[in-house]
Amino acid sequence: MLAERHRKFHALHQEGCFVIPNPWDMGSAKMMAASGAVALATSSAALAFTLGRPDMGRVTREEALKHAEDIVRATPLPVSGDFENGFADAPDDVAETIRLAARAGLSGCSIEDTQMIDGNPAYDFEFAVDRIRAAADAARSLPQPFMLCARADGVMNGVYDLDEGIRRIQAFERAGAGLVYIPVPPGPEELKRVIASVKAPVNALAAGPLTKLSVKEIAAIGARRISLGSMIARVTHAAIAEQMDAIMKDGDFTKLSAAASGSKIDAMLIAGSNTENQNE
Repeated sequence: MLAERHRKFHALHQEGCFVIPNPWDMGSAKMMAASGAVALATSSAALAFTLGRPDMGRVTREEALKHAEDIVRATPLPVSGDFENGFADAPDDVAETIRLAARAGLSGCSIEDTQMIDGNPAYDFEFAVDRIRAAADAARSLPQPFMLCARADGVMNGVYDLDEGIRRIQAFERAGAGLVYIPVPPGPEELKRVIASVKAPVNALAAGPLTKLSVKEIAAIGARRISLGSMIARVTHAAIAEQMDAIMKDGDFTKLSAAASGSKIDAMLIAGSNTENQNE
């Protein structure tokens, strides 16, 4: 039941630390569920790749919502949405995105503070806070728990420094965000600073320097949630590039021996399926 998923997702953020992988289609969602994931999140980049588009601002709100519905249907796990800048600039429009996300069955979503245009400039500080406040008000108005993750993406995009990122997540917390997130701080010490700066749960991204740490090490720093972003999708695309290079450039099929067996994939797809939907 969706209501139970929403309650479970909220509870996951209250203590401990969990990994939230990011599928790009129903099959990858089922395989991640079968591997022991306790929750899933969409990835705007991974979705763009499946549509044959580059990352960043190339997916519409309608496409993201339809994709989210597919991922929600695929498994019994709670799902959060990567909704970029809310697919809008105006606070009221970002609030509407939150309401539509909940209607799609999502248990939460993330909203960024940078614009989906060339260079990804950051919204002015006060406007960025107003956008999160509107999103948080919309989330609180829902009849079920909804985990709003407020992202300060300017550090990752090179448009402001870590001090500004921390100033922003502190303001996002005051504005009502349930979770805050600065993607790809320079390293573990900077992640410690981020976590110490707020009382809200903090999401960490397993990318860049943090890939050198284990789940236990990131949890020990204090992160409450570890997302994978588009990293698994990128690993998959790296395999496509490697295999096709070997075949088309060298005429070599030997790398295909690394393929998973059909029986293993079938078993994982069955194990990760949403039995609730199958029984409807």
